[in-house]
Amino acid sequence: MLAALLLVVVTLLSTQAHAIREEQVFEVSVTIPTADFYVLPINPVFLEREQEMAWNLVTRTLKPLREHFDVKNSAGGIVARLGDLPVLSNGRRLILLNVTFNGQALDLTDTLVVPADQARVGKRVLLDIAAVEPEDGYVPGDYFGSVNLIFDALRP
Repeated sequence: MLAALLLVVVTLLSTQAHAIREEQVFEVSVTIPTADFYVLPINPVFLEREQEMAWNLVTRTLKPLREHFDVKNSAGGIVARLGDLPVLSNGRRLILLNVTFNGQALDLTDTLVVPADQARVGKRVLLDIAAVEPEDGYVPGDYFGSVNLIFDALRP
């Protein structure tokens, strides 16, 4: 009977010990690039967060987004293209975006953005995304969009 009583007390205590509990769950990941080919932003959270183009109240313009990338292709050059036309939209109006990578304007076709001699040793280059002011100017509102960049390693 004493054993049964101790079992009940231990059960009650263990239940009470777990009555208040917090758990935290978060995601952990890592990308380890190959030494042969990579195109990675210097700021690792750049691709993980929504980027906001800052509005300049004085000049009434949108400040371009700029981010540096480290690039390398030990076998040759690097080409890039856009997966879709880059635009910001509020559902009724569009703001076109110009995208350049390492000074080369990108569109839906492959463009050489890093020549083989530079890509073989690796290089730090600039991604620049700039708004094209609409003919009738910027109209107030909340605009959203995405930029889809595709990079390919060229082989000699």
